[in-house]
Amino acid sequence: MSIRHFLQFNDLSRDELDYIFERALWIKAQFKDYQQYWPLTDRTLVMIFEKASTRTRLSFEAGMQQLGGSAIYLNTRDSQLGRGEPVEDAAQVISRMSDIVMIRTFEQEIIERFAANSRVPVINGLTNEYHPCQILADILTFIEHRGPIQGKTVAWIGDSNNVCNTWLQAAEVLDFNVHVSTPPGYEVEQERAGLYGHAHYEEFADPMEAARGADLVTTDVWTSMGFEAENEERMRDFADWQVDADMMKVAAKDALFMHCLPAHRGEEVSADVIDGPHSVVWDEAENRLHVQKALLEFLLLGRINKV
Repeated sequence: MSIRHFLQFNDLSRDELDYIFERALWIKAQFKDYQQYWPLTDRTLVMIFEKASTRTRLSFEAGMQQLGGSAIYLNTRDSQLGRGEPVEDAAQVISRMSDIVMIRTFEQEIIERFAANSRVPVINGLTNEYHPCQILADILTFIEHRGPIQGKTVAWIGDSNNVCNTWLQAAEVLDFNVHVSTPPGYEVEQERAGLYGHAHYEEFADPMEAARGADLVTTDVWTSMGFEAENEERMRDFADWQVDADMMKVAAKDALFMHCLPAHRGEEVSADVIDGPHSVVWDEAENRLHVQKALLEFLLLGRINKV
Protein backbone atom coordinates (compact mmCIF):
# COMPACT_ATOMS: atom_id res chain seq x y z
CA MET A 1 0.00 0.00 0.00
CA SER A 2 1.32 3.47 -0.84
CA ILE A 3 2.24 5.66 2.10
CA ARG A 4 -0.61 7.82 3.36
CA HIS A 5 -0.12 10.76 5.69
CA PHE A 6 -2.71 12.59 7.80
CA LEU A 7 -1.44 16.16 7.97
CA GLN A 8 -4.74 17.97 7.35
CA PHE A 9 -8.31 16.80 7.71
CA ASN A 10 -8.88 16.87 3.97
CA ASP A 11 -6.01 14.43 3.36
CA LEU A 12 -8.71 11.76 3.67
CA SER A 13 -11.83 11.46 1.53
CA ARG A 14 -15.36 11.36 2.85
CA ASP A 15 -15.53 7.62 2.17
CA GLU A 16 -12.28 7.02 4.04
CA LEU A 17 -13.42 9.12 6.98
CA ASP A 18 -16.74 7.30 7.17
CA TYR A 19 -14.77 4.05 7.25
CA ILE A 20 -12.55 5.33 10.08
CA PHE A 21 -15.56 6.41 12.15
CA GLU A 22 -17.14 2.98 11.66
CA ARG A 23 -13.90 1.24 12.63
CA ALA A 24 -13.47 3.52 15.65
CA LEU A 25 -16.90 2.53 16.99
CA TRP A 26 -16.09 -1.17 16.48
CA ILE A 27 -12.65 -0.85 18.12
CA LYS A 28 -14.18 1.08 21.02
CA ALA A 29 -16.80 -1.63 21.52
CA GLN A 30 -14.07 -4.28 21.72
CA PHE A 31 -12.19 -2.20 24.26
CA LYS A 32 -15.30 -1.67 26.41
CA ASP A 33 -16.03 -5.40 26.28
CA TYR A 34 -12.45 -6.29 27.32
CA GLN A 35 -11.87 -8.06 24.01
CA GLN A 36 -8.21 -8.14 23.01
CA TYR A 37 -7.54 -6.75 19.54
CA TRP A 38 -3.87 -6.57 18.52
CA PRO A 39 -3.60 -5.88 14.78
CA LEU A 40 -0.41 -3.82 15.23
CA THR A 41 1.73 -6.38 17.05
CA ASP A 42 5.45 -5.59 16.60
CA ARG A 43 4.66 -2.19 15.07
CA THR A 44 6.26 0.94 16.56
CA LEU A 45 4.87 4.46 16.78
CA VAL A 46 7.32 7.31 17.36
CA MET A 47 5.73 10.37 18.97
CA ILE A 48 7.66 13.64 18.51
CA PHE A 49 6.63 16.53 20.75
CA GLU A 50 7.73 20.11 20.32
CA LYS A 51 4.53 21.32 22.01
CA ALA A 52 3.59 19.84 25.37
CA SER A 53 0.41 17.80 25.71
CA THR A 54 -1.63 15.59 28.02
CA ARG A 55 -4.38 14.18 25.82
CA THR A 56 -2.30 13.76 22.66
CA ARG A 57 0.47 11.78 24.33
CA LEU A 58 -1.83 9.66 26.46
CA SER A 59 -4.26 8.83 23.66
CA PHE A 60 -1.58 7.88 21.13
CA GLU A 61 0.64 5.99 23.56
CA ALA A 62 -2.19 4.07 25.20
CA GLY A 63 -3.90 3.53 21.85
CA MET A 64 -0.83 2.02 20.21
CA GLN A 65 -0.30 -0.31 23.17
CA GLN A 66 -3.95 -1.35 23.14
CA LEU A 67 -3.52 -2.35 19.49
CA GLY A 68 -0.58 -4.56 20.42
CA GLY A 69 2.20 -2.21 19.32
CA SER A 70 4.64 0.02 21.15
CA ALA A 71 5.08 3.79 21.36
CA ILE A 72 8.28 5.78 21.83
CA TYR A 73 8.17 9.35 23.16
CA LEU A 74 10.66 11.90 21.82
CA ASN A 75 10.80 15.52 22.94
CA THR A 76 12.68 17.86 20.65
CA ARG A 77 14.49 19.31 23.69
CA ASP A 78 15.97 15.87 24.38
CA SER A 79 16.86 14.88 20.81
CA GLN A 80 19.03 16.08 17.95
CA LEU A 81 15.99 17.87 16.49
CA GLY A 82 16.38 20.33 19.35
CA ARG A 83 20.07 20.78 18.56
CA GLY A 84 19.70 21.85 14.96
CA GLU A 85 19.47 18.59 13.04
CA PRO A 86 17.57 19.26 9.80
CA VAL A 87 13.99 17.99 9.83
CA GLU A 88 14.67 16.18 6.57
CA ASP A 89 17.58 14.23 8.07
CA ALA A 90 15.60 13.33 11.19
CA ALA A 91 12.75 12.05 9.02
CA GLN A 92 15.08 9.80 7.06
CA VAL A 93 16.48 8.22 10.23
CA ILE A 94 13.33 8.01 12.37
CA SER A 95 11.24 6.54 9.56
CA ARG A 96 13.81 3.76 9.05
CA MET A 97 13.47 2.72 12.70
CA SER A 98 9.69 2.88 13.13
CA ASP A 99 6.44 2.08 11.38
CA ILE A 100 4.50 5.32 11.88
CA VAL A 101 5.22 8.79 13.29
CA MET A 102 3.05 11.34 15.10
CA ILE A 103 4.32 14.91 15.42
CA ARG A 104 2.99 17.75 17.58
CA THR A 105 4.78 20.94 16.62
CA PHE A 106 4.42 24.60 15.67
CA GLU A 107 4.43 25.46 11.95
CA GLN A 108 2.65 23.17 9.50
CA GLU A 109 5.68 23.48 7.25
CA ILE A 110 7.74 21.42 9.73
CA ILE A 111 5.46 18.41 9.57
CA GLU A 112 5.13 18.68 5.79
CA ARG A 113 8.92 18.66 5.41
CA PHE A 114 9.16 15.65 7.69
CA ALA A 115 6.46 13.76 5.78
CA ALA A 116 8.11 14.53 2.43
CA ASN A 117 11.22 12.69 3.65
CA SER A 118 9.54 9.88 5.59
CA ARG A 119 9.30 6.25 4.52
CA VAL A 120 6.32 5.69 6.86
CA PRO A 121 2.97 7.43 7.51
CA VAL A 122 3.06 10.70 9.44
CA ILE A 123 0.17 11.99 11.59
CA ASN A 124 -0.39 15.60 12.60
CA GLY A 125 -0.86 15.60 16.39
CA LEU A 126 -1.29 19.40 16.26
CA THR A 127 0.27 22.36 14.47
CA ASN A 128 -0.42 26.09 14.63
CA GLU A 129 -2.64 25.70 11.57
CA TYR A 130 -4.52 22.41 12.08
CA HIS A 131 -5.62 19.84 14.67
CA PRO A 132 -7.15 17.06 12.55
CA CYS A 133 -7.12 14.29 15.18
CA GLN A 134 -9.17 16.46 17.52
CA ILE A 135 -11.88 16.97 14.94
CA LEU A 136 -11.93 13.24 14.17
CA ALA A 137 -12.76 12.71 17.86
CA ASP A 138 -15.33 15.51 17.89
CA ILE A 139 -17.20 14.18 14.90
CA LEU A 140 -17.10 10.62 16.24
CA THR A 141 -18.64 11.96 19.45
CA PHE A 142 -21.38 13.74 17.51
CA ILE A 143 -22.14 10.54 15.57
CA GLU A 144 -22.40 8.57 18.83
CA HIS A 145 -24.86 11.04 20.35
CA ARG A 146 -26.80 12.38 17.37
CA GLY A 147 -26.04 10.30 14.28
CA PRO A 148 -24.56 11.54 10.97
CA ILE A 149 -23.22 15.09 10.94
CA GLN A 150 -24.08 15.69 7.28
CA GLY A 151 -26.39 18.68 6.91
CA LYS A 152 -26.01 19.73 10.56
CA THR A 153 -24.80 23.10 11.85
CA VAL A 154 -21.77 23.60 14.08
CA ALA A 155 -21.29 26.96 15.82
CA TRP A 156 -17.69 27.91 16.48
CA ILE A 157 -17.40 30.69 19.05
CA GLY A 158 -14.06 32.36 19.72
CA ASP A 159 -10.65 32.43 18.05
CA SER A 160 -10.20 31.27 14.45
CA ASN A 161 -7.37 28.98 15.52
CA ASN A 162 -6.14 25.56 14.38
CA VAL A 163 -9.22 23.78 15.73
CA CYS A 164 -11.54 26.22 13.96
CA ASN A 165 -9.59 25.81 10.71
CA THR A 166 -9.98 22.06 10.92
CA TRP A 167 -13.72 22.26 11.58
CA LEU A 168 -13.98 24.32 8.38
CA GLN A 169 -12.07 21.71 6.39
CA ALA A 170 -14.21 18.94 7.86
CA ALA A 171 -17.38 20.76 6.82
CA GLU A 172 -16.21 20.79 3.21
CA VAL A 173 -15.35 17.10 3.21
CA LEU A 174 -18.36 15.82 5.17
CA ASP A 175 -21.01 18.29 3.93
CA PHE A 176 -22.15 20.15 7.03
CA ASN A 177 -22.19 23.84 7.97
CA VAL A 178 -20.08 25.91 10.35
CA HIS A 179 -21.17 29.25 11.82
CA VAL A 180 -18.08 31.15 12.94
CA SER A 181 -18.13 34.12 15.30
CA THR A 182 -14.87 35.78 16.29
CA PRO A 183 -14.05 39.22 17.70
CA PRO A 184 -12.97 41.81 15.13
CA GLY A 185 -9.41 41.16 14.05
CA TYR A 186 -9.57 37.42 14.67
CA GLU A 187 -11.58 36.40 11.61
CA VAL A 188 -11.01 33.26 9.53
CA GLU A 189 -8.09 33.46 7.09
CA GLN A 190 -9.37 31.31 4.26
CA GLU A 191 -5.97 30.49 2.75
CA ARG A 192 -4.48 29.63 6.15
CA ALA A 193 -7.49 27.40 6.84
CA GLY A 194 -6.93 25.55 3.57
CA LEU A 195 -10.43 26.21 2.28
CA TYR A 196 -11.68 26.06 -1.28
CA GLY A 197 -14.76 28.26 -0.91
CA HIS A 198 -17.44 29.69 1.38
CA ALA A 199 -20.17 27.14 0.70
CA HIS A 200 -19.96 25.42 4.09
CA TYR A 201 -19.37 28.28 6.50
CA GLU A 202 -20.73 31.66 7.41
CA GLU A 203 -19.24 34.35 9.63
CA PHE A 204 -21.26 36.22 12.25
CA ALA A 205 -20.35 39.39 14.13
CA ASP A 206 -22.78 38.43 16.92
CA PRO A 207 -21.92 35.13 18.64
CA MET A 208 -25.54 34.66 19.72
CA GLU A 209 -26.63 34.68 16.08
CA ALA A 210 -23.91 32.17 15.20
CA ALA A 211 -25.22 29.80 17.87
CA ARG A 212 -28.89 30.23 16.98
CA GLY A 213 -30.36 26.87 15.97
CA ALA A 214 -26.95 25.14 15.97
CA ASP A 215 -26.77 21.39 16.55
CA LEU A 216 -23.36 21.70 18.17
CA VAL A 217 -21.73 24.65 19.93
CA THR A 218 -17.98 24.45 20.39
CA THR A 219 -15.10 26.66 21.45
CA ASP A 220 -11.50 26.67 22.63
CA VAL A 221 -9.28 28.71 24.92
CA TRP A 222 -8.92 32.36 23.99
CA THR A 223 -5.12 32.21 24.12
CA SER A 224 -3.68 29.21 22.31
CA MET A 225 -0.20 27.81 22.97
CA GLY A 226 2.39 30.12 21.49
CA PHE A 227 0.27 33.27 21.87
CA GLU A 228 0.79 33.81 25.62
CA ALA A 229 2.23 37.29 25.07
CA GLU A 230 -1.19 38.38 23.77
CA ASN A 231 -3.11 37.03 26.78
CA GLU A 232 -4.17 40.32 28.39
CA GLU A 233 -5.29 41.80 25.07
CA ARG A 234 -7.20 38.65 24.20
CA MET A 235 -8.99 38.62 27.56
CA ARG A 236 -10.39 42.04 26.69
CA ASP A 237 -11.16 41.28 23.05
CA PHE A 238 -12.97 37.98 23.72
CA ALA A 239 -14.97 39.06 26.78
CA ASP A 240 -18.30 38.88 24.88
CA TRP A 241 -17.51 35.52 23.26
CA GLN A 242 -18.11 33.25 26.24
CA VAL A 243 -20.35 30.21 25.66
CA ASP A 244 -22.85 30.47 28.50
CA ALA A 245 -26.32 29.21 29.35
CA ASP A 246 -28.02 32.02 27.41
CA MET A 247 -26.12 31.07 24.29
CA MET A 248 -27.02 27.40 24.63
CA LYS A 249 -30.69 28.38 24.97
CA VAL A 250 -30.73 29.85 21.45
CA ALA A 251 -29.06 26.75 19.98
CA ALA A 252 -31.14 23.72 19.04
CA LYS A 253 -33.00 22.17 21.95
CA ASP A 254 -30.82 19.04 21.88
CA ALA A 255 -27.59 20.88 20.98
CA LEU A 256 -24.32 19.45 22.20
CA PHE A 257 -21.43 21.42 23.68
CA MET A 258 -17.82 20.47 22.97
CA HIS A 259 -14.41 21.78 23.99
CA CYS A 260 -11.06 20.20 23.06
CA LEU A 261 -9.68 20.91 26.57
CA PRO A 262 -8.04 22.10 28.71
CA ALA A 263 -10.82 24.58 29.48
CA HIS A 264 -10.86 27.79 31.50
CA ARG A 265 -14.21 28.02 33.25
CA GLY A 266 -15.36 31.61 33.43
CA GLU A 267 -13.48 32.59 30.28
CA GLU A 268 -14.40 30.89 26.98
CA VAL A 269 -17.11 28.78 28.66
CA SER A 270 -19.17 29.11 31.82
CA ALA A 271 -19.02 26.33 34.39
CA ASP A 272 -22.74 25.61 34.09
CA VAL A 273 -22.31 24.82 30.38
CA ILE A 274 -19.19 22.66 30.42
CA ASP A 275 -20.48 20.79 33.48
CA GLY A 276 -24.11 20.85 32.34
CA PRO A 277 -26.45 18.54 30.40
CA HIS A 278 -25.44 19.75 26.91
CA SER A 279 -21.77 18.98 27.49
CA VAL A 280 -20.11 15.86 26.04
CA VAL A 281 -16.53 16.99 26.63
CA TRP A 282 -15.50 13.84 28.52
CA ASP A 283 -16.81 11.53 25.79
CA GLU A 284 -15.06 13.81 23.32
CA ALA A 285 -11.75 13.51 25.19
CA GLU A 286 -12.02 9.72 25.45
CA ASN A 287 -12.79 9.41 21.76
CA ARG A 288 -9.34 10.78 20.89
CA LEU A 289 -8.12 7.35 22.02
CA HIS A 290 -10.52 5.28 19.94
CA VAL A 291 -10.60 7.27 16.71
CA GLN A 292 -6.81 7.50 16.67
CA LYS A 293 -6.62 3.72 17.02
CA ALA A 294 -8.78 3.45 13.91
CA LEU A 295 -6.55 5.99 12.15
CA LEU A 296 -3.36 4.10 13.09
CA GLU A 297 -4.89 0.85 11.85
CA PHE A 298 -5.99 2.43 8.56
CA LEU A 299 -2.67 4.13 7.80
CA LEU A 300 -0.70 0.97 8.55
CA LEU A 301 -3.00 -1.80 7.31
CA GLY A 302 -5.50 -0.15 4.98
CA ARG A 303 -9.13 -1.20 5.07
CA ILE A 304 -10.08 -4.16 7.22
CA ASN A 305 -13.16 -5.80 5.74
CA LYS A 306 -14.18 -7.93 8.72
CA VAL A 307 -12.64 -9.15 11.95
